[in-house]
Formats: sequence, structure tokens, C-alpha cells
Amino acid sequence: MAKRLTSYIFAAILAGALCGSLLHVFVTDPVTLERLASILTTVTDVFLRLIKMVIAPLIFATLVTGIARMNDVGLLGRIGLRALVWFLSASLVSLALGLLLGNLFRPGEGLDLAAPAAGAVSGIDGGAVDLQRFITHAVPQSVIQAMAANAVLPIVVFSVFLGVALAAMQDQAAPLVRALDLLTEAMMKVTGYVMRLAPFAVFSALAHAVAINGLSVLISFGKLVATFYLGIAALLAILVLVAMTIIGKSVFALLREIRQPILLGFSTSSSEITFPGMLDGLERFGVRRSLASFILPLGYSFNLDGSMMFMTLATLFIAQAYGISLDFGTQLLLVAVLMLSSKGMASVPRASLVVVAGVLPQFGLPSEGLLLVMAIDQILDMGRTATNVVGNALATAAIARWEVAAEAADTAQVKELETI
Repeated sequence: MAKRLTSYIFAAILAGALCGSLLHVFVTDPVTLERLASILTTVTDVFLRLIKMVIAPLIFATLVTGIARMNDVGLLGRIGLRALVWFLSASLVSLALGLLLGNLFRPGEGLDLAAPAAGAVSGIDGGAVDLQRFITHAVPQSVIQAMAANAVLPIVVFSVFLGVALAAMQDQAAPLVRALDLLTEAMMKVTGYVMRLAPFAVFSALAHAVAINGLSVLISFGKLVATFYLGIAALLAILVLVAMTIIGKSVFALLREIRQPILLGFSTSSSEITFPGMLDGLERFGVRRSLASFILPLGYSFNLDGSMMFMTLATLFIAQAYGISLDFGTQLLLVAVLMLSSKGMASVPRASLVVVAGVLPQFGLPSEGLLLVMAIDQILDMGRTATNVVGNALATAAIARWEVAAEAADTAQVKELETI
């Protein structure tokens, strides 16, 4: 069933792009085109809502039961520290790669584009991300409210507290842990039902995007799109090579297990709807659910590799389009600011654009320049999302392998001591 569904999703991507192109070419009235495109989004919106309705209970149940069975708070801290090291390292590499490609290919130079009118607004709130807001957002006032909003990070915080408490209660907590196990199984079953609609949602999402924007936009912004996807390919190669040093050639087996979430994320530009499929794929690959359910939600908040690379590249593109030069020191500062700003991206709509909008004024760049990038953001967002999905899968598998190796080393030390 999984292989057939992947084939259906891939076919839906091609059919959606073709249908959208035909609509863009033959429906010349903008009002009629917009009306037809909005009808197409209905299927996608329904599918996204159906998937999102299982995310909060699934994260909550899997994370609480995983931690409750660890019986070791120190183990939780060790895994969290390893995850943080991976996430920060991957973010730095992604930002640096975007900076390198932006300077090497200079996609904003030589564009014969009319500058946005002074005072033009992008509709993106650049003040939506800041450290204080991020910290307060991470701690939920109400877990019910956090679940209603599908706010991943507050759900993770509450789940960690509850999981540690249940671990401390040991046998007393067994009935509740078992009940949450059943909830997890039920949510995975529901996800299986919903995923049968995925090809229809993918077709609608692609047809809508191409119908509105057309494929001709790729010509106008061809250099930026080509540079971005070259960067995506390079970033994925780096991540896979690093993961291979930890989990070996089985990394390719992992990529096969998550091919469905990758296609789904690429076609819908939504990372969070891939969570159930990612969890299932990682478990099939051999990652313990207790580890995957802890690391993966953190990755959705802190490990957005494709988005990180996009932010430095987009900022340099805007600077080059306006003929504004940023020296090497300023670019290094840009990386530092983006590293800090991006960690508040969780649960912010169109987060990558929001962060860029907030950073532009800090470096003397016109906020109106964001309109240039927004013209093709749908095309770029597809690559960003797919890369984020792959990056989180590799991170989870690598950290889980580290943990297995550490547990094996601890067991060997105990046996050695027992023989003395």
C-alpha cells in the first residue's frame, strides 16, 4: 500500500503541474482563474486539516510514553544535548552554504526588475519572531490551548514534564502509559485513513500554485531558483555524507522509508503534516519510537535546514537586486543574527519570510525587497520543506544511533566490571 501511495503522489505532482499550466495559459480572465484556483485549494485545505487534527495527540502520546519508559532523566538530558549539537551545527552549515552560493553566483545582479514602490507592503510581519516571544511561547499556559493551536514546542514542553513525572511514578503510572499507547495506535490508524486522500491534495496544491503563478516566473527569476536548488542539492549531499559516517550506507534505506513524507512535504509545502509518516518510517528503519518521538518534534522547531539556507541566500539576493554591498564582516554578522532569530520560527506562518523581513531593516536593506522573493516563494518553499523533512529524518536516525552506541558501551563497561 505504501509503495502504491508513493507512486500515486508522484503521479499527482506531474498531473497537478500540467493541469495548472493549462489553466494559466487558457484561462485569461484573472477573476475566473482565481475562482478556479480557489476551488482547487478546497481539497488541499481539507486534507491539511485532517492531518493536523492528529498531530497534537500523536506528539503528546508518543512523547509521554517514550519518556515514561526511559526511567532515566539523565538519559533524556543526554539525548537532548546531542540533538542540540546536531541542530546548531546543521543550522550553521546551512546558513554558511546560502552565504557562499549567494556570493559565488550573485543571483540578484543584473536583474532588469522594477524596484518595488516606496512604502509597498509585503503582508509579512517582520516583528513576529523575537527571543523573548519565543521563550514565553515555548511554555504553555494551557496544554489544551497549545493542542488546539497545534503549537508543537509547548506540547513538547508539557509532554516532557508529564513523561518525567510518570517515569518517577513507575508501576503506578502503567495504566495511563498503556492508555496513551492505545491512543498512539489509534492516531496512526486514523493517519492511514487520511493519507488515502494525499494524491488528491497534492494534485490540487500543485495545480493551484502553477495556475496562479505560471511556469514563466521561473524564467524571470531563473538564476535565483537555479542557485537555490543547487544549494538544496549540495546541502542534502552534505547531510547525507555526515549521516553516513554515523549510520553507514543504511542511510539510503532510511531515505527509501521516508520517500512518501518527502514527496508530500515537497508538493504541499507543509512540514508538520509529514510528522506521522516520518514517525512511522523511522520506526520501520529501526529507530525506537521512544527516541523518534522525542527528537523529531524538537527538529520541527530547531532543525529547519532548507529554511536556514534560504534565509541567507534571499537576503543577499535582495541586497544585490538593489545594488547594496555587504562586506564580509557584515555578512558574518548576518549569519549570527539569522541563527538567533530563526530559533523562534516554530508555529509562525511563513516563518522563513518572517525572519528575513525582520532582518532586512537591521542591515539597511529595504523591506519592500521581500516582494521580489515572494513572487516565487511557493516554488522555493517546496524545496525548503522537502529539505527540512530529510534533515530531520537524518538527525533523528543519527542521534538514535549515537544513543544505541552509548548504551552498548555502558553495557560493556558493566560486564567488564562484573568480571573483575
